Amino acid sequence: MRDFADRLIAWQRHHGRHDLPWQGTRDPYHIWLSEIMLQQTQVDTVIPYYQRFLAHFPDVASLAAAPVEDVMALWSGLGYYARARNLHRAARTIIEAHGGAFPRSAAEIAGLPGIGRSTAAAIAAFAYGERAAILDGNVKRVLCRVFGVDGFTGEKAVESRLWALAESLLPEREVGRYIQAQMDLGATLCTRGKPACARCPFSEDCVARRENRIAELPTPRPKKVVPRRQARFAVITREDRVLLERRPPTGIWGGLLALPEIPDEVADVGAWTAERFGLACAAPQLLAPLTHAFTHFVLDIEPIRLHATANAAPHTLADEPTLLWQPLASAGDAALPTPVRRILDALQTPDLFSD
Repeated sequence: MRDFADRLIAWQRHHGRHDLPWQGTRDPYHIWLSEIMLQQTQVDTVIPYYQRFLAHFPDVASLAAAPVEDVMALWSGLGYYARARNLHRAARTIIEAHGGAFPRSAAEIAGLPGIGRSTAAAIAAFAYGERAAILDGNVKRVLCRVFGVDGFTGEKAVESRLWALAESLLPEREVGRYIQAQMDLGATLCTRGKPACARCPFSEDCVARRENRIAELPTPRPKKVVPRRQARFAVITREDRVLLERRPPTGIWGGLLALPEIPDEVADVGAWTAERFGLACAAPQLLAPLTHAFTHFVLDIEPIRLHATANAAPHTLADEPTLLWQPLASAGDAALPTPVRRILDALQTPDLFSD
């Protein structure tokens, strides 16, 4: 299909997206931020986060100079928090290793923390007009359907075939518009469910449509049982504050503030609270359990509320800088994982408690 790029570019001019807040700029910082936020996240969800983030950190220098805790607080609720940590690391790398100037080639951009081959190519194409192919989820779906590519796209052989195909289709000119067109087609017409095939510029040539295989392509990930894990969290309150603990920088919710996790082996939660934090608490109360799905597992959460009546050893908390008493009224401004935010919201609804 030698006119693939020309047809796609022509379609984008008339039917693509043209009013997204990160469009119409060649600023690599703005483009980079949008590309990172759009990984695994819908456009409508990203827009307010993108705008707030730029209001606080308008350039690479301001982002690099900020404490990582401030970055995480602005990212809170967007999920996939490693993106925020890598964004901060990459900003500092740009300042320290590149003299504050954003790298100008896809190869150099891909050397920054948290930026892969496809994202680097998109940034280079939009910011500098570099002729580089991308292969995000939308592009994979379009190519698999239009050209009838079989096999799970996460397999190395299939991915290599798709990269070769993507590179062979690159136009000589208007690469930025072409990259945007690929994203737009996959996001608005060639969607996972109920694609609008009648309005697609490749409706007559699409292998998936011609062979009635739209639901089969791309080939789904091989099914596997998603493991479940259990965790108990201590919701320790004192007057109008709740005790939070900063998570380690790696692992789930890395670097975020969260409720202290109760070890599996603890049978007496009240005794554990007294020993761990030097706090005497009223009888524990169970908050309604909740479930949170991660990419590779599902977490069943049991929140246990303990209201502190006295502090037998005030030095205990002072000696641990990862612990802090967060006012409940301002909990929404803290860098909290979504399930923790839901638990703290439940504190305002007493009927959610059970004995």
